[in-house]
Amino acid sequence: MAPVAQLRLKGVPLGWVQAVLFDKDGTMSHSEPRLIALAEARIQACLSQVSSGHRARLRDLLEGAYGARDGRIDPAGITAVASRMHNLIATATAFAQVGLGWPEALNRSEILFDSTDAAAGSEPAAAQTTEGLAPLLIELDRAGVVLGVISNDQTRGIEQFLSAHGLERHIRGIWSADHQPAKPNPMAVHHFCAQLGVDPATCALIGDADSDLAMAVAAGLPHALGYTAGWATKPRLAGQHLLIDHWSELTVHAADPANPA
Repeated sequence: MAPVAQLRLKGVPLGWVQAVLFDKDGTMSHSEPRLIALAEARIQACLSQVSSGHRARLRDLLEGAYGARDGRIDPAGITAVASRMHNLIATATAFAQVGLGWPEALNRSEILFDSTDAAAGSEPAAAQTTEGLAPLLIELDRAGVVLGVISNDQTRGIEQFLSAHGLERHIRGIWSADHQPAKPNPMAVHHFCAQLGVDPATCALIGDADSDLAMAVAAGLPHALGYTAGWATKPRLAGQHLLIDHWSELTVHAADPANPA
């Protein structure tokens, strides 16, 4: 399959692509309100499991681990970028630091996560799309670009979010935390591209975290674009990656079948 469209950022041509792979949380999804509610529900549940003398210390440990302070989520924190399992392990580690043995810490964390995942606002479908996303997906789809979502959320959460906003019709495939290897392993990109039937050398990846962009570069993708408008605090992205501040800055120009170059 040959590249089918040219991406342009603020009018400047980036190159021809077959496919665009999108991160979800903080890129497609304005997830911060949902993640703040989820992090606070988890913290409150954890505090109820320890004596009053340990609560201040445990809250500090959990807020630091989750990257959740002052009503904001750190875009580089584990709540924003890591899998549910990584968040669970961090929670168990915080329990261990206030005196619980590891088996008990891990068991309590698993029970608490099961009970708080249905907390108010924690359902993925409750999150809004980032501004201007739907028109861009429609434009890319019409140009024949293959679209995929690569995320550390679980498949069910991704599907719920896409369906809630009528976006599933534009998405060819999903690579989630349920797949192996998962993000940020560069082989996740290669396996996903194979699933989509596209060549990694003609793909772009758009994400809001350094780990997304580093993964794309390591996988050999020619275009690793940083998205900065998904959080109240803009992500601090390293390197010289091109940045998208609003989806309207990214435009698509379909190839002419008679002269695709």
